[in-house]
Amino acid sequence: MAASGAATRLVAVAALAVLAAAPGPAGARPDPVVAALVPVSAQPLGPAQPTEQRTHCARPAPLTADPAAEPAGHRLLDIAQAWRFSRGAGVTVAVIDTGVTPHQRLNRPTAGGDYVSTGDGLTDCDLHGTLVAGIIAARSSSTDGFAGVAPETRLIAIRQSSGAYEARDRRGSAASMGAGYGPLSTLAKAIVRATELGARVINISEAACLPAGTAVDDDAVASALAFARSRDAVVVAAAGNLSDVGGCREQNPLAAASARDAWNQVRSTASPARFGREILTVGAVDATTAAPAPFSLAGPWVTVAAPGTEVVSVAGGRLVDALDGEDGPRRLAGTSYATAYVSGVVALVRARFPELSADDVIDRIVRTARGGPDQDAATGYGVVDPVAALTADLPNAAAAPPPTRLAAPHPDRPDHRAAITVACTLAGGAAVLVAAFASKRRRRTPAPEHGSGSS
Repeated sequence: MAASGAATRLVAVAALAVLAAAPGPAGARPDPVVAALVPVSAQPLGPAQPTEQRTHCARPAPLTADPAAEPAGHRLLDIAQAWRFSRGAGVTVAVIDTGVTPHQRLNRPTAGGDYVSTGDGLTDCDLHGTLVAGIIAARSSSTDGFAGVAPETRLIAIRQSSGAYEARDRRGSAASMGAGYGPLSTLAKAIVRATELGARVINISEAACLPAGTAVDDDAVASALAFARSRDAVVVAAAGNLSDVGGCREQNPLAAASARDAWNQVRSTASPARFGREILTVGAVDATTAAPAPFSLAGPWVTVAAPGTEVVSVAGGRLVDALDGEDGPRRLAGTSYATAYVSGVVALVRARFPELSADDVIDRIVRTARGGPDQDAATGYGVVDPVAALTADLPNAAAAPPPTRLAAPHPDRPDHRAAITVACTLAGGAAVLVAAFASKRRRRTPAPEHGSGSS
């Protein structure tokens, strides 16, 4: 093994070998546990177990919206005005989703890998990831009025879930991202892989939903998020959608007397959404009225909100606002698409202020959101305001008092920022150890001859 490869691999492992005290079931005191290691550099891509396609791939329905019109969500956020200040140039966004099918308006997505089947991330049977990618980064066209929020960004496509696939052996199946296949174990790997590939924004437009009181096996996800944060990546994740099937069947209370009560009264939980203190967790609002969307799962972890209705994007070589369903066209709506809007705004901010850290970017988006000074369970600190995020003269974040956070740590809920510090420290220490080991090895072992092969 080459010394540089050893360093990369060991740093990745060390950064994930942290005490991740992930929030446990609602109302329960979480016990610190050693997070599962996710040494992605040392592991092959592919699903955690054999999978197979069980349903036909999704198909776009005929467009019903006016193709020349600016989408309602763009109007609500004043995206056209935001483009005066930034278009996302130089920023790489990873889309961890159902894959992204290459499209002439998507800036040649980089193949980031496939954890569902044997592809490379550039196959999207569900169309979901492609639609999400379009909202983030589609280029404009002379034939219609649509463009992504950050049309000059670069994309990395990672397929981590699919509603069309299932594990061949479904006995003992764990919580899945969305419908179909997409275990949390491979989500953790996908987050680390996106980070290693240089993503500065990581979009996760899905959630694994479970009833409150159900143990959530997402310690590895907690560690992966800490690793991403230690590498200065902003993770943006969907709050989740209420549904008659799956774990998010019951809405969470919209108000609570305290942060403790907000956590203890949770009825449905979602991962990675519930790590909303370390990431931007996004709820959905109506694209016309800005009122909280009734399908958007509320919770003390919601950070901000964005349009999640009247969605328009690109897929299959054309504009799409609905997919074919058994009972007719199904209009695009959900926190998935609201999340894509926020990832696009993050890319705009990172392009305009490249010196800002991930924490500073999150702080800027939170402080400029259209809401009150306190967080609420439906929309967090409010609807994102791209123009304000790109232009506001904010006080020094270290000197200014932070906003009141509903998702402040439970008195018995350890703060994940400690995990991030440990991850950074371990990563640095690992690098020093590897460098020393490599130097010692060079003194004792002759270098391989040219062409002899070294991996």
